[in-house]
Amino acid sequence: MSSTASSTGAPVPASRPMTKEERRVIFASSLGTVFEWYDFYLYGSLAAIIARQFFSGVNETAAFIFALLAFAAGFAVRPFGALVFGRLGDLVGRKYTFLITILIMGFSTFLVGVLPSYATLGIAAPIILIVLRLAQGLALGGEYGGAATYVAEHAPHGKRGAYTSWIQTTATLGLFLSLLVILGVRTATGEEAFAAWAWRIPFLVSIVLLGISVWIRLRLNESPAFQRMKAEGKQSKAPLTESFARWGNLKIVLLALFGLTAGQAVVWYTGQFYSLFFLTQTLKVDGSTANILVALALLIGTPFFVIFGSLSDRIGRKPIIMAGCLIAALAYFPLFKALTHYANPALEAAQEKSPVVVVADPKTCSFQFNPVGTAQFVSSCDQLKSFLASNAVNYSNEAAPPGTLAHVKIGDTVIQSFEGAGLPAAELKARSDELRARLTAEIRNHGYPAKADPAQMNKPMLVLLLTLLVILVTMVYGPIAAMLVELFPTRIRYTSMSLPYHIGNGWFGGFLPTTSFAIVAATGNIYNGLWYPIVIALMSLVVGTLFIRETKDNRLEA
Repeated sequence: MSSTASSTGAPVPASRPMTKEERRVIFASSLGTVFEWYDFYLYGSLAAIIARQFFSGVNETAAFIFALLAFAAGFAVRPFGALVFGRLGDLVGRKYTFLITILIMGFSTFLVGVLPSYATLGIAAPIILIVLRLAQGLALGGEYGGAATYVAEHAPHGKRGAYTSWIQTTATLGLFLSLLVILGVRTATGEEAFAAWAWRIPFLVSIVLLGISVWIRLRLNESPAFQRMKAEGKQSKAPLTESFARWGNLKIVLLALFGLTAGQAVVWYTGQFYSLFFLTQTLKVDGSTANILVALALLIGTPFFVIFGSLSDRIGRKPIIMAGCLIAALAYFPLFKALTHYANPALEAAQEKSPVVVVADPKTCSFQFNPVGTAQFVSSCDQLKSFLASNAVNYSNEAAPPGTLAHVKIGDTVIQSFEGAGLPAAELKARSDELRARLTAEIRNHGYPAKADPAQMNKPMLVLLLTLLVILVTMVYGPIAAMLVELFPTRIRYTSMSLPYHIGNGWFGGFLPTTSFAIVAATGNIYNGLWYPIVIALMSLVVGTLFIRETKDNRLEA
């Protein structure tokens, strides 16, 4: 069983009321992190418009692919930002490091708002855009660990879970803020003006948010634990080496990744992002309705971040996080089946009454994992499965002799696919459009709806189900900042905690939608994509239960 580097048998001070300085620390750290998430989410929310503005030199499909690549780059570099700024935070201090991260994030976002488009600047425009996106990802990789460490090191013993839980609300609030600003500007200017120029306004607004955040953070003092360590001359000379090249600490980093953050990440992404994806892409609920339903659930559920963070100060971080992983693993299938029942009952009925079979040579069927949208799946099997999975049609798989072109049986109707590999782009598009038109007509004839009928939706039940998913998010996410901080000693805390957090959330969590879609397409069941978060959550449950000790009584001064 692992031991935590900051454990000590020394007596701990009694809990006391929050001071004015501590309130300022929590407010400044949380507000700054909200603004960072706001900046980060703007790009994703406006990816389609950005594709037209900065990648117009290529065709529309390729433009959107490049926009997604730039978006993915921001997630991919987060662990590297954790290394760069984690090391800096352990060498020079928490305050100045996360002052740097917010400056980088804020200026990068503002510069996107003033960056000339492809039509004006040519190929330099998308190159600069991707560089700015990489800078955003690096900054976010350094921000979270700094904010969590800084708040925890100011918190009195017995209150770290409550204090750091405010940091845990920031990603949700940042998403809210970005959507609110976009909606406000869109409404005020109109769709045409927004697409032409007003999309820049949410990016430009970030300079105001940056100014507020920097002004507040400049008034803060360095954390007491870091000041004490610096005064005693106990700073690490090589945080990266101590964190990852020495087995005693590397073991805890790996346990934190596989026993905590990986499971937390998939529960977080399932509750806040995959649920929205499932409503809009699978259940065909219109985007505005789905966004409102999820927003209501987030509003109801967000206070539970603080509730579970505070509860972890009394009963421990580990029991709450492990319980969240376990309940999520047990509840996902019934919860998502209930979403189908209450959001699109016509789809549920069609799945039961109209069985569909894909008959194909298994060797021609790919596992359609496509995290950045660059791969093409054009075999006769892949085209059928991609269409059916995208239209929430459950199907069974039947093996055909080698070399057989795939076909699909929808009731008594058989529709033949075609082999797209090697075809000229124009012919491939024409034949794909024809195949999709035939498939669409046939599934409509068998009762599969084009979209969810608002009159048949039970919206109160949907909000309740989505709120339950968000509460599972708060169980795993509310206490985790305090636990990660408490796992590592002060001299390498920023570096050590940041890397497992950002690998867990940037990679395990970030790949969830594409991995789940690939599983659905391979198996033919719209719910089977849930096996990905379930398996990862159960992995963290086992590793965390067996190998990670409770940390709430650890002293951060050690």
